[in-house]
Amino acid sequence: MSVVRLCGVHKSFGPLEVLNDVSLAVERGTVVALVGRSGSGKSTLLRCINGLERIDRGTIEVEGRQVVQREPDLRALRQTVGIVFQSFNLFPHLTVQDNITLAPRLVKKLSPAQALSVAEQALKQVGLLEKINAYPEQLSGGQQQRVAIARSLAMLPKVMLFDEVTSALDPELKEEVLRVMESLAADGMTMICVTHEMGFARRVADEVVFMHKGRIHERGPPSELFANPTTAEFRQFIASTLL
Repeated sequence: MSVVRLCGVHKSFGPLEVLNDVSLAVERGTVVALVGRSGSGKSTLLRCINGLERIDRGTIEVEGRQVVQREPDLRALRQTVGIVFQSFNLFPHLTVQDNITLAPRLVKKLSPAQALSVAEQALKQVGLLEKINAYPEQLSGGQQQRVAIARSLAMLPKVMLFDEVTSALDPELKEEVLRVMESLAADGMTMICVTHEMGFARRVADEVVFMHKGRIHERGPPSELFANPTTAEFRQFIASTLL
């Protein structure tokens, strides 16, 4: 069953067409890696799935429900779809525990004890339970990103969206975040990941989707797609990532 389904999605910012007739189905428990050059529409696509951007034409469905721009529907959507960005967006004046429990308490109306239990479980998933009382400034960049992932996991989403979550990190910290994402994938989390990490896409993704100028240019299992790219644009992209 498709957890996320896009059909004929168009999105423009003024005269600039960012998404042009994009259709995509993501099955439950699979990992889709969105790859392509900057400006190809990958991040906008994630923002549309999560309702952060309004599409101009087409449809997006999550768990069989169409994404619409009504506030009650968006609140329900964002309890189903978690999103993690390049910037960590943690509240600096709150501890890790408070950063993670804030939304479950306010949105899901969990008691403090229930929210704490959820936070502890989420922190175990990212390997940071021992940092539950730390403040963001006491954490490395990789640890802060893992807390940001835990914050999304605490809402018990059905789908996780990752938007270039390692691009601001140095190689060592990048690897610790990628290991967490691999672990989530192994546990069956449905994931759509915008990434420039081709090694991660090859290892973890069930499907790689190459976007170019707002369109899906090529798609398929990584073993086939990287071995036999069919367009000049994708061949050039692969070559550029190896430089």
